[in-house]
Amino acid sequence: MNITSETSGDLQILKVEETRIDAIAAIQFKDTVRKLTADQDNAVVLDLSNVEFIDSSGLGAIVAAMKLLGRDRPLHLAGLTPIVAKVFTLTRMERVFKIFKSPLDALKMNEAKSA
Repeated sequence: MNITSETSGDLQILKVEETRIDAIAAIQFKDTVRKLTADQDNAVVLDLSNVEFIDSSGLGAIVAAMKLLGRDRPLHLAGLTPIVAKVFTLTRMERVFKIFKSPLDALKMNEAKSA
């Protein structure tokens, strides 16, 4: 699974460079997120702007990543495409995750909170 990582301020931004997070990619997604976040202690923003499709396994992998990070390291989502946003709405997972229009919006919120 191709996921890039960058740190900006107090946030680690993980950008999924794939168009699908489904049953085929779910385990690889979890493993990659685990590796990229292992030596960090920042909150994480998962940029899903390239993801056009997510199924229940992909949703489960994102929830597993949130649990892996623990309570002290929130996992936020950003850049949901309309179809992916609909999955989060239908499953009511938008109540579990803080969702931003873009990673930049998450950075702005984090900076405002820190000021």
